Amino acid sequence: MNHKTYVTKLQRHTLLPVTMAVSAALFSHAPMAQEPSLAKDNTEVISITGSRIQRTELVSSSAVASVDEVQIKLDRAVNVEDITTKLPQAAAGANSTGSTVGDSFGSSTIDLRGLGQNRTLVLIDGTRAVPFSFRNSVDVNMIPTGLIKRVDVLTGGAAAVYGADAVSGVVNFILNDSFNGAEFSSSYETADGGNETFNVEGIFGGDIADGAGHITGYLGYSERKELLAGERDYAMQNANSIINTGGYYTDLASGNAFAINALGNLVDERQTTSSTADLYLTQPMKRLSSGLLFDFDLSEDTTAYGRVMYSQVTVEGAGASGQAPISVNQEVTLTADNAFLSDEMRNRLTFDANGNAQVNVERNLGLGVQRTKAERDSIQMQMGIKGDINDYLRFDVYGQYGKTDETATLYNNAYTVDGAGNNRFAALANTVDIFDPNLDLASFSDPLIYTTRERTQSVLAATLSGDSSAVFELPDGPIDFAIGYEYRKETGEQTPGDAFRNGTSFATVSAFDMDASFDSEEFYAEVLVPVVSDVAFAKEVSIEGAYRVSEYSNTEAEDTYKIGLNWAINDDLRLRANKLTAFRAPNLGEFASPISGLSLALFDQTSDQFVARFAGRYNGDPCLLGTGDAAQCERYGAPEVGTPFDSTTAEYTYGGNPDIKPEQAESETVGLVYTPEYIEGFDVSIDYYHIDISDAVSQIQPGAALQSCYIDNPDANNPLCGAVLRDPTTGFISTAIVNDFNLAAIEQSGIDIATNYVIDAPDAIGGTFKFSYQGNLVTKQTRQNNATVAAIDCKGTYGSACSGDFASVLQADYKHRATLDWHLDSMNFQLGWRRIGDVDYASDRSTSISAQDYVDFAASWQATEQLVLNFGIDNMFDKQPPIPVAGANHFNTVSDYDVIGRTIGLAVRYAPSL
Repeated sequence: MNHKTYVTKLQRHTLLPVTMAVSAALFSHAPMAQEPSLAKDNTEVISITGSRIQRTELVSSSAVASVDEVQIKLDRAVNVEDITTKLPQAAAGANSTGSTVGDSFGSSTIDLRGLGQNRTLVLIDGTRAVPFSFRNSVDVNMIPTGLIKRVDVLTGGAAAVYGADAVSGVVNFILNDSFNGAEFSSSYETADGGNETFNVEGIFGGDIADGAGHITGYLGYSERKELLAGERDYAMQNANSIINTGGYYTDLASGNAFAINALGNLVDERQTTSSTADLYLTQPMKRLSSGLLFDFDLSEDTTAYGRVMYSQVTVEGAGASGQAPISVNQEVTLTADNAFLSDEMRNRLTFDANGNAQVNVERNLGLGVQRTKAERDSIQMQMGIKGDINDYLRFDVYGQYGKTDETATLYNNAYTVDGAGNNRFAALANTVDIFDPNLDLASFSDPLIYTTRERTQSVLAATLSGDSSAVFELPDGPIDFAIGYEYRKETGEQTPGDAFRNGTSFATVSAFDMDASFDSEEFYAEVLVPVVSDVAFAKEVSIEGAYRVSEYSNTEAEDTYKIGLNWAINDDLRLRANKLTAFRAPNLGEFASPISGLSLALFDQTSDQFVARFAGRYNGDPCLLGTGDAAQCERYGAPEVGTPFDSTTAEYTYGGNPDIKPEQAESETVGLVYTPEYIEGFDVSIDYYHIDISDAVSQIQPGAALQSCYIDNPDANNPLCGAVLRDPTTGFISTAIVNDFNLAAIEQSGIDIATNYVIDAPDAIGGTFKFSYQGNLVTKQTRQNNATVAAIDCKGTYGSACSGDFASVLQADYKHRATLDWHLDSMNFQLGWRRIGDVDYASDRSTSISAQDYVDFAASWQATEQLVLNFGIDNMFDKQPPIPVAGANHFNTVSDYDVIGRTIGLAVRYAPSL
């Protein structure tokens, strides 16, 4: 097979947009159609990501990068995160490692550009995917990878085309709704020590009613096993230290104390153990998915279409409470007739006249690590009618409904009190041997419902599109247009379990009741204007424009627009440019969440209750550490340097803000696509982008507020001093306020590069070589947390100072994925190279992480016409994640890196002849 045949075959299977490499660039050689878009010769019209105008070519002014079906199958993708984690444009988001935030509960989300998962709009075939969280995140685990034909990534604001939330960009999953035949596939992957993944899937499709319609269905089951921290040496460094199951006992009257070691012997010193080895490094998951996509011709000019997608995902991992085993630290009454007290113990206790001794007990209850099981059912249904009104007009009307039901249950925890309000552990103190380190308290534990949650989304949309041929034409052709209306309503309801509503569990977390909704109405219009064609230096010039008017029930929305230029200088070179505005409406969590609280100890690295994923949000009180300005500390009544502070007495509060405003964003993109005829099989696209976000919703973490108030800007009028309150009597921190406010400004500029080169291999080995490269170079990235502080240079950094609560902690200024394929008639071998550039610790750039490189290998063999085998190794050289001196957020490393290590997989696809 020569390279021309290979490129043609690749195009037929992928339909890549113009911004990607070979196929898009080759399609762009033809000038824009001069006849009406709805040509009478039945020329096929298509939709492209970034526009609602249907056209005959994959050409637009928008910068869109793609991953095609061939690459998805070569990667043996089981979950969508297997695809998105390799995109240079995407950061980690929530993922299987459990390094998650907020209400993610084992989900997999997408964070474009590291600007936040709540600023990334996820679409399925150009329409919104149903969110699962109150922060509008979409769990992309619900999307079946076996049916994905293409994944498009659109850079920059797209609100004028798709509505709110497309601030950093859009990820559009294009499904194969024209599948014919049947295909059965199965895959298995494993890493050393765990993380085995198994997947089986069936897809079928074909025409119905003598060709009047088509139906595509799928059914799949996936399972991922856990990988425990004890399987990785890097994760075991700095292992946690918690009280042991023997316990530590202090007589309150005399101050005498004793401990019980692992052998059950009485000793003087407090005994500790570690639970790190049993913690989830990656979270086990089970997923059942099914769906149906269909279309049916109601008449010669009208087609009904729709889809139903269902998934049931169960994930176990680290919920809001973390994974540390629960323990007690409380006062109990031990009686003199307690049968489990040895003489040596009695001699250290003080019994009153009634034979009672007041003893403080610190003891691990021995129930094992806490784990949260999230069970999430998602369904999304769509039904629409589209068709031709005449040769120049077409319509598309659809309704869509999506719903996510979720129950999160906490295991290896317990109620602190019984139904009468009596302390349950205190009641055990004289009835069981609490001094026995092997005491089985399994019956003491109860599965506790953390929350039940329901999230719905309803959409009704109508679009009228066509061209102006019936009325007028410009010298270079008619104007293509699309006008439409969209109504959307979203609801969110959450009910906490009684233990978390009332604070009667051993977990130091609470949950809130919520029942909120909002709706929006939007009118939009889009035009494509041919300016000139076939003149000197202009094979074709066209202008795209879009405008959207939005009204939201919960905020004052802004109108948004898009202006784009598409200039084909000749058959080799095409230039494109866009100016766009976008906004992100306050989501349910931001405007309707009540104020909730956590113990500050969860954020304090010196506390036994510290949760690793909260690292960096609170680094101690500068006034007590001696790093704060002395005059400022005295002004706010802080205690003296070195005074001990018990962070369990302080609260970390968070929640929504009914007065929150929309975020505003402006984007510009400028790019070129170069497909020189004199270098056959070669193309390159280069796109510059700039995204500027104002009124960004942000939360001031206590660490940042204390740094600003007492170190960087120790002024009496610094407003951030009010974000961390002190007890007026003791001067200790009492409350850290971390609510949502329109405080931040975020700016990012960068360059996306994509290139492909296909050549014939030497005759001695035969076949073709194909080199592909996708890279992202960030040229500027700043974050200003509020108007009182200077903007932080976030380019090439990691850490919470630049991430915000819903963005990746890694803000690398360079990422790429490069692949080299050797394609033979029935086999394809691919060597891949992923690189993440070097980064500095965002807080002070005192610590650096060098560039990380990962090498992947994949092979595909078309064994027979029906059978295809795929084999692959990700992270072939078992590159271990870096361990920075400061700023680690996940088991001594940063969660964006590969925390699993080498993974080996095999996939089989069988398509029987029907």
